[in-house]
Amino acid sequence: MSVGVEALFTSALGLQPPWVVEDVKLDTAKRRIDFEIGCPQARLACPACGAAAQPVHDRMRRSWRHLDFFQFEAWLHCDVPRVACGDCGKTTQVAVPWARAGSGFTAAFEALALALCRDLPVRQAAALLRCKDKQLWRRIEFYVEQARALEDFAGVQIVGIDETSLRRGQHYISVVHDLELKRLLFATEGRDHQTVVEFAEDLKAHGGDPAQVRHVCMDMSAAYAKGVALALPEAQISYDRFHVVSMAIEAMDQVRRAEMVDDAQTVRSALGADDGKTLRQLLWGMRRNPAGWSRHQLDAMHWLQRSTLKSARAWRLKMALREVYARARVHNSPDQAGADLRAWLSWARRCRLEPFKKLAATLRQRFDAVVSGMVDHRSNAFVEAMNGLLQQAKRAARGFRTSKNFIAIAYLRLSKLRHLPASPFVPAMPK
Repeated sequence: MSVGVEALFTSALGLQPPWVVEDVKLDTAKRRIDFEIGCPQARLACPACGAAAQPVHDRMRRSWRHLDFFQFEAWLHCDVPRVACGDCGKTTQVAVPWARAGSGFTAAFEALALALCRDLPVRQAAALLRCKDKQLWRRIEFYVEQARALEDFAGVQIVGIDETSLRRGQHYISVVHDLELKRLLFATEGRDHQTVVEFAEDLKAHGGDPAQVRHVCMDMSAAYAKGVALALPEAQISYDRFHVVSMAIEAMDQVRRAEMVDDAQTVRSALGADDGKTLRQLLWGMRRNPAGWSRHQLDAMHWLQRSTLKSARAWRLKMALREVYARARVHNSPDQAGADLRAWLSWARRCRLEPFKKLAATLRQRFDAVVSGMVDHRSNAFVEAMNGLLQQAKRAARGFRTSKNFIAIAYLRLSKLRHLPASPFVPAMPK
């Protein structure tokens, strides 16, 4: 090919002397373009000690996958020099400017892969890039670990602790969020008190101070509470609305399921001929907010409220607890929230529904932390949002689904890491 074309591709690849494109081969049948890169110098600086003008000992053949050129898969090939240094006595391979050591991809290709994996499932990103998903997982883990090592957690004061399961009901992962900067700080396997201790150690390793953490928003895990007491001594605990209301919904479902089994004949007789359809409408109507009821669910719920079923009482208790939280949001007063919660607990203790009596006992034991969660609206909203994002990360890790992969993709998507390679298609910001 002409010298002009080789010079053009040297410039397009961003190469600087002594690196130049010496040859370009285009195979339209294979839809592939190969660039031969040379380094003609006989003497180079020693990569180990920096001594100038050391002789090239030999050259090692290496190849790298690069970003596509037009519609063609692009590869770079180079006989990489090894320098024999007379000063330090070592023979060391020169680092190439387009790829990190040991990688079979160029730095630009890896940066594009990371950008795709932020938004797409890893397997789908691998299919678009025409590579194996295992290759992408290795790059994700490498760059995430490298970027996290440079993160600064100084000043972290308000955190949220939560758990998620990698598979249904097993392989639990504990996650800690920075609720002020809205980022994932830490993720680890398990859900015992030791996970909080591990977070405190990781916080210190990144310049943070566990003694400066003054607020923790979490669910009612006794293990997490123990970990906070051990590792975050100055932190006040609050239980967020999402988990408390979820417990009320579960108590309501327990009442409904038991009643549909124990008193099924009475319920079906009261419902009439179309009992199966109405039972389905009740199931979803009891779980949804009234604003989201369909016409059939509205009819079924009106029937339920006129009935004497235990399920009606359970639904009213659940809705009353939601109202306690709604009033707390309006008044934003711990005293008012405490008074409203005490009234609800009194009703729940006297309701003759065992699941709600147990829930009332649980909330009474953690009364101050529950009230704190009522007035901490920011923490509640963000923990719920992060739960949804974690589910997306879980789906992205599907197909090569290990705890290590899930944690790596969660960090990539949710940690706002500042030291990852920039996408090659995003223009650099002016300095």
